[in-house]
This record gives sequence, C-alpha cells and structure tokens, in this order.
Amino acid sequence: MGMVGGGQLARMTAQAAIGLGIEFRVLADTAADSAAQVCARTTVGDYRSESEVLAFGGGCDVVTFDHEHVPGEHLAALERLTAVRPGGPALRFAQDKGAMRARLAGLPALKELGVRCPRYRPVSWVADVAAFAAETAGLDARSGGTGTGAAATRGGWPVVLKATSGGYDGRGVWICADERAAADVIAHGIGLIAEEHIAFDRELAVLVARSPKGQGAAYPVVQTVQQDGICREVIAPAPGLDQDAAMRAQRLGLVLAAELDVTGLLAVELFALGDELIVNELAMRPHNCGHWTIDGAVTSQYEQHLRAVLDLPLGTPAMNAVSAVMVNVLGGDDPDLYSRFVHVMAADPGVRVHLYGKQVRPGRKVGHVTVTGRDHSRLRERAWRAANYLGQGTEETAPGPLPGRGVR
Repeated sequence: MGMVGGGQLARMTAQAAIGLGIEFRVLADTAADSAAQVCARTTVGDYRSESEVLAFGGGCDVVTFDHEHVPGEHLAALERLTAVRPGGPALRFAQDKGAMRARLAGLPALKELGVRCPRYRPVSWVADVAAFAAETAGLDARSGGTGTGAAATRGGWPVVLKATSGGYDGRGVWICADERAAADVIAHGIGLIAEEHIAFDRELAVLVARSPKGQGAAYPVVQTVQQDGICREVIAPAPGLDQDAAMRAQRLGLVLAAELDVTGLLAVELFALGDELIVNELAMRPHNCGHWTIDGAVTSQYEQHLRAVLDLPLGTPAMNAVSAVMVNVLGGDDPDLYSRFVHVMAADPGVRVHLYGKQVRPGRKVGHVTVTGRDHSRLRERAWRAANYLGQGTEETAPGPLPGRGVR
C-alpha cells in the first residue's frame, strides 16, 4: 500500500496500517515530513515529477493520497501501472473547483435531496466578477430578498473568489467586498471561480467511505468551526441537528461518492442555512473533520480509508461515546510543546493528544486533541483548554457558543 504525500494524514494512516498488517509506504517531500518520521518504508521524492511518482507507485499494489495535488497526467500514467484509488477521473473533482461545481450542478440527486451548490461562474477579469455580483443581486431581488447570497441592496457584494486548484486551509479563497478587492485577486493571474457569499448559520461536514465493490459507510454528521480559514474545532455528532437533515447529509455523501466513482474516503463540507444544506467543498482522502474518529469511533477514518481502497469489508462508523470534540493545536511563539505536555496529561488524563512531529510555527497545525463523553459543552471546555495550553501556553477554554441557531 502506497500513499503519495508525507503529511499528518499519511502519518496517522501509517499507524492504522500497523494493526491491519499492511505494508505501508509513503512518498514524502523530505525525510523530515510528518509521516516520514514514523514510516520505515519512506521514499523521498517529488509528487510533481512523473518519473518519481511512477517509480514509487510501480512497487505498490494500491496507491492512494494524503493530498489532491498530483498532476492529472501523472495519475493517468500511474493507473496504467497499478491500482490508483481514488482514480484520476474522480480526483479531478477535488483538484478543480470549476469542474466540481459543473459536475454537481448536473446531478439530479442533489435536487432530489434538497441540496444545492452556491451560484458560481468562472471569471478571468474584474468585469466578469462585477457582472456576476450584479446577476446575483438581481436574482435575490426577484426572489423577494430571500436569496442566500449577498443582499441585493449591496449590489451582490461581497463575492467569494476561489482558486480553481491548489487551495487548502483557507489558502486560495478570498472574500471580496468590492471591485478593487477583486482586482487584487485577479492580478495573481490564476484560474478562478466566483461564488455567491453564503450567510450560513453554521458549517457541517459528512465523511463517507466507498469500496470498489460499492460498499458504503457514513460517519455521523459533524459541526466544524473555522478560524482564519483553518478548521479549529469539530463536534461529533453536530449538536441540535435535526435527524432528517442528518440523514439527508449522510445520503448526500454516499450518493456523491457513487456518482463521482470515489474509492476511499469522501469528505463533504456543507453550509447549513436553516434546514437548507449547501455543498461547499469536497475532499477525497482522510480529512480534518474526521480526526475525532481515532478516539471517538469504532473504526477510525484512517483504518476505514485503508479498508476501502484495499476493497476489504468496511468497519462500522458508529461512535463509541455519546459525543466527541476535537480541537486542533496551533503553534505559538514557544516551539517546545513537550514542556507543556506533562501538564496537560496531569491536568486532564481523559484528553487524548496527537502530535504530528512538525516544526512549530505560529498558526501552524501541529497536532490535535480529542475528548469523548456525554456533554459536548463540557467536552469543548476541556478540549480547548488542552489545545490552547499545548500550543499557546494559555488556559483559555472554548471561545463562546457554537455558531448556529439554538446551538450551544
């Protein structure tokens, strides 16, 4: 089993492979990468080099990924050598936001489930963005001001501009208040789409797995909390989510996995606006929204991904506790996390700490903590206190109520 990419997702997948007795290999950028530190069979190479990707993949029965950035032509060549899961045609929809939006717009299943995507348009010039904003404002005005995008009174602004490829952790996404801000983004000279700005109540995510035989499994729908484009917190299951909405989201994930021919994990990030669900992003790999499954589910997302891409029977995605809260650890000014590790372990022995072996930089994700139990409000306090102390040396708890109508 080979995984292209040596980040923390590959590191945690390598740990899951041990218990399954799978020989796990990693193609890492450097020997200092998170996964390279723990995986004995690590190849240092460049995923952008076709020859290096083929040399790595040719020695594996199955190849999968911890990121979406391998060029499509390399994937096509690799598929002629070995099994690639998910395959290049599926990965295209995670690599190219324009292709993803166009594909989802043509799926009748979304309308049947009462789910939609934000209105969007490929753009190359400021005039394209301005025209899109005006069109969005006009549509909202004709609907009586009930549109989910920017209000008609502001002429359709703000507009969200997204890089069609290469974005992650908030990079490649710009919320533009006016034409001047859009011009600054256009000046980058990259492929872009414009999307309506969604005034959502909260963000949700559903994680599903699908095997080559078509077996599927869906984890409980979670609520995610983003700060500065980075996922900071995940609560499983999403507090106060109506059972019908939860089932629609899980069904959506399974339908998208089948329609896009995904093998392995598929994470679907959603905006929730009242009872409406709106598809934001897709990822075809283990995902930040599923870190909690290591400690809070019978089968972790990492083991599930291995089972799926190897066409083994899938494990149960059921939770092993009433609730789980995961908070990411962000680096601060003091890089010595381990000087604070003992305090966290002694103060709250029930907190599970996962560190990634990454060089600490302010604002960088260097680990996560998970707490499981019954009361998600209390679990949030414990998880935030542990994560903040590890990363920043402070003992601050959860930063206020959860976003969402009636969610605390």
